[in-house]
Amino acid sequence: MELIDVAHADIRPCTGCVHCGYEGPCVQKDGVEGIRGKIMDADMLVFATPLYYYGMSAQLKTLVDRFCAFNASLTRKHMRSALLAVAWNSDGRTFGALEAHYKTLVRYLDFRDMGMVLGGGCGTPSMTRASRYMRQAYELGQRLK
Repeated sequence: MELIDVAHADIRPCTGCVHCGYEGPCVQKDGVEGIRGKIMDADMLVFATPLYYYGMSAQLKTLVDRFCAFNASLTRKHMRSALLAVAWNSDGRTFGALEAHYKTLVRYLDFRDMGMVLGGGCGTPSMTRASRYMRQAYELGQRLK
């Protein structure tokens, strides 16, 4: 298992230049090429994010947008994936947009969804630690072994 900390990585937004041809090197020389190698060596991606205005963090979204430079390779892998997210809110609509986005990515990239843990009412680390979602995330991990 390897953690890729996209919040602190050198990842620039996709410019839409399509120089990559959707399967080649990106003209931007940042941290994505190294991340690409790690992703291509993996058999599963776990998207972990706080919920910001009903979506994934901008940093994670920036990386996902850069998948276009290796889209076909990623799709051919038929990777497993999971989503872990936390949010301050806990009403019934809190995670709707994020869940829909994740499910769309899974379909588009031909991933196999292994599950989601959506932690509503987890606005701080201490709230998250005291919640049932820590256990749910642990159990999800155990099912993947």
